[in-house]
Amino acid sequence: MNDVSPASLHDDYRRGGFLRSLELGRRPALLIIDFVNAYLLEDGPLYGGEGIRAAHRGAIELLGAARAARLPIFHTNLRYEPGGRDGGLLYRKVGALRWFATDAPNAIYGRFVAGLEPLAGESVITKQYASAFFATPLASTLTSLGIDTLLIAGVSTSGCVRATAVDCCQHGFVPVVVRDAVGDRASGPHEANLFDLQAKYAEVIGLAEARAYLAGVAAADAGVGGDAGVGGDAGVGGDAGGTAPR
Repeated sequence: MNDVSPASLHDDYRRGGFLRSLELGRRPALLIIDFVNAYLLEDGPLYGGEGIRAAHRGAIELLGAARAARLPIFHTNLRYEPGGRDGGLLYRKVGALRWFATDAPNAIYGRFVAGLEPLAGESVITKQYASAFFATPLASTLTSLGIDTLLIAGVSTSGCVRATAVDCCQHGFVPVVVRDAVGDRASGPHEANLFDLQAKYAEVIGLAEARAYLAGVAAADAGVGGDAGVGGDAGVGGDAGGTAPR
């Protein structure tokens, strides 16, 4: 396969009808995916280095903004029966998942990282597979709350974040991946998946843009006015464009 420049790739995707934008709604929730110690501790089985540390910092800031805006907040973790018998083929494929079984020798890896622990009133969705929607009550809970848009943070970009964002779109909620609050163990898979998510399934925005969106939602809820919309095409591996009138 011949390499192409970012500009050429962007143009090629646009000609194919990709890189269009989804309008963000006015009833958002926040989902933080699998931010547990296995990814952040240096001896953890899924340790991801600076890419995960940066996402940790971004997710803490995003969580603070979501709490200030009084959004419904969801956290996910992984947990398996002894021996991973409820983990199916994914458990067999990914050896590190054995550390999330209830009979694992060290439970610390499955605990939420510092600064991202769920508070009372925030939901914890325990899953066995990549997508937070697969075989969980997440979709029905979002529907019952009237949620139309889901801000997504967590790990890893190429795995559970991507799978969740795709399923989010397929369940009819606008997926908004906050690029500063998601991470991977390598920049290549991270950037490639952010580009592809923006091109086909989701809106990928920066942390500053997410904060502005939340401020607009909060202002609208308070009857102050303001613009909660975010739209525009994204560059290769970049943030979605600026705000759009609603």
